[in-house]
Amino acid sequence: MKRFGKKDGGFDDAEESKTGHLCITGNTARALVKFGYVDHPKVRRAFEWFVRKQSNLGGWSCWNFGKRSSGRNLDSWEPLSAFAVYPRRKWTRSMKIAVEKGAEFFLERELHKQGDRYEPWYRFHYPVHYYYDILVGLDSLTALGYSGDKRLGYAISLLKKKRRADGRWKLDAVNPDAGSPQAKWNKDHPKQASVPFALEKLGKPSKMITLNALKVLSRIGELG
Repeated sequence: MKRFGKKDGGFDDAEESKTGHLCITGNTARALVKFGYVDHPKVRRAFEWFVRKQSNLGGWSCWNFGKRSSGRNLDSWEPLSAFAVYPRRKWTRSMKIAVEKGAEFFLERELHKQGDRYEPWYRFHYPVHYYYDILVGLDSLTALGYSGDKRLGYAISLLKKKRRADGRWKLDAVNPDAGSPQAKWNKDHPKQASVPFALEKLGKPSKMITLNALKVLSRIGELG
């Protein structure tokens, strides 16, 4: 928190930066809450930072890649995932409104409709880091209490379709996914490429994907 906390309330791993970065702030705030720092002033400021950085349309902006972005995109799921673990009693009115607007932004697009079809969103990954896929969206929205919204229908049907006969789910891809802008960057800039990182074997049943999928099914009342 001392090293990467910024004066504007966000977090960024670039020490020279004076402002927070959305994806890093989202991931950091979520992790710090889970690690027990929920009452730390810098954690509180991070959630206030999300409110200030939200667009009028309800989304947030992280990376701007092509037609999918327009400055407010489904890739920027991290604030909602952070609010999903932040105790409701600590939400201010502005935080509640921000979550409602953010959730509506995702639900309006049924967790996947934005620009041209983007294949990495339909594959399940772990670890996620700042990447988005439909399971990421389902996990965040159902954790926030939107389990009964009919606009989750397509995402839930995909989740069920991808379940194996043995009841588990496989690791579809490792980030950066082959179809992602980061993968293209890796190809064009090999000396600056990010390194793929996996905890499980690609294409094999995944404990973490299965765990997250079962949590979603539990929240929508379809665990059995």
